[in-house]
Amino acid sequence: MNTENIVRNLRLLWRADKIIAEMRLRHMLVGFGLLAFAALLAAFALLMFQLAAYFALVGVVSAITAAAILGAVNLAISLILVLAASRRASTNQELGFANEIHDAAIEALQIDAKAVQAQVDRLLHHPLEGALPLIVPLITAAISHLRKPAAAAE
Repeated sequence: MNTENIVRNLRLLWRADKIIAEMRLRHMLVGFGLLAFAALLAAFALLMFQLAAYFALVGVVSAITAAAILGAVNLAISLILVLAASRRASTNQELGFANEIHDAAIEALQIDAKAVQAQVDRLLHHPLEGALPLIVPLITAAISHLRKPAAAAE
């Protein structure tokens, strides 16, 4: 178990999640922008079709044709934008790389967590084994401390 590895993996995980979130947000904003523009064009198409119906009622053929063509063009453009917004695939290589880093960091954290859990389990089952590395230097220091006054008495 190495706490530096755990901290490094947590930082790596945080950075990967940040990159993924930023990329998804950008993707979502572009999609919403295209949908809003498509909605605007659809509103203009509806207006043109209404204008064409008005002119059809009035009986002027050239104005009807012009308004109907403009309405159909606006509607076709809005449909193309809606299809483009809905079919935008996130095949971005950066997003794939960020997902790989995220998965690797998660895997490394799981391995570190299992190592910590194994150490804790071992300390719970054999407490002296964990305390032995601490006890030996203390005993050595106590013995050397006890020997110093005896050497000073001579």
